Amino acid sequence: MAFPPLANDTFLRACLRQATPYTPVWLMRQAGRYLPEYKATRARAGSFMGLATNVDYATEVTLQPLDRFALDAAILFSDILTVPDAMGLGLSFAEGEGPKLARPLRDEAAVAALAVPDLDKLRYVFDAVTSIRRALNGRVPLIGFSGSPWTLACYMVEGGGSSDDWRRVKSMLYARPDLMHRILAINAEAVAAYLNAQIDAGAQAVMVFDSWGGALSHRAFLEFSLPYTAQVLAKLKRSQDGTTIPRIVFTKGGGLWLPQMEKLDCEVLGVDWTVSLAQARAQVGGSKALQGNLDPAVLFAPPAQVAAEARRVLDEFGAPHTGSGTGPTHIFNLGHGINQHTPPEHVQALVEAVHAHSAQMRGASAA
Repeated sequence: MAFPPLANDTFLRACLRQATPYTPVWLMRQAGRYLPEYKATRARAGSFMGLATNVDYATEVTLQPLDRFALDAAILFSDILTVPDAMGLGLSFAEGEGPKLARPLRDEAAVAALAVPDLDKLRYVFDAVTSIRRALNGRVPLIGFSGSPWTLACYMVEGGGSSDDWRRVKSMLYARPDLMHRILAINAEAVAAYLNAQIDAGAQAVMVFDSWGGALSHRAFLEFSLPYTAQVLAKLKRSQDGTTIPRIVFTKGGGLWLPQMEKLDCEVLGVDWTVSLAQARAQVGGSKALQGNLDPAVLFAPPAQVAAEARRVLDEFGAPHTGSGTGPTHIFNLGHGINQHTPPEHVQALVEAVHAHSAQMRGASAA
């Protein structure tokens, strides 16, 4: 299918470690509960799943932050648990609560019955990708995403949102690693197919969220998370219509494993706020673009302090790559998703500061 040419490809060029006139910025969960217009749309939809499964609503909320802020990329409005839902685990969201899965994987029979879902059950996601891409009209690139095999497994076994100790999923991991490996292998196949379908529908970059990789021990991460993320990446399409599709991997709490993650077949590694960007650049900047890593809590500070902290992050990454060829590049983001209580005007201060200071670092003014 034909889409308009991109007016702003700064994000994609930074993903490919090419020089850009300024550091591009987008925010994890940028379409969400901190925006009053999002809350109004969600009220019309009646529920989170009513929002996520309706192509028009999903398109509307994806574009809302771009209408407010000069962000350099859009990210599909959806949820990582759409894949387990399509597997028959029964996803629901209660107002003010996290996600719930009605049929979690708690025994051998449930794991044995698990299968890669029929992608037609996720057609609403792919239709939303195409709708959003058309609505963007070339303004900025569109990012598709999925949870990592390990992160999906956490929810699939626990039966809901984040846990204090991940007791159920870790108990299975240690007591019955064979069952865990089966879940992860199926998840890897499902995630790869899901992301490839998003690429076919119009996604111009894809991101794997390993949100709970940091909950694992060193040995367990290297056995149960990293290799299954690698399996997903190995099956992803490298290009669409002659254009490279960058692949981003973000492991929250994954700074300890940057040397191992450098070997992943992806273009970008995301880092959380516990990581020194200077050290990360020294470790992996020779082969991977870096994305991150402002602490989301900074956005509760006054706008002047938000801007100062943004400049600090840019300065910590250091001198940007300029000129021809490839070199160390940075995509500005938060170290995790934006908090729902964040004042929108503070986000405005952040975006303006990133663009202005990063352009000044290159000796140019942002367009």
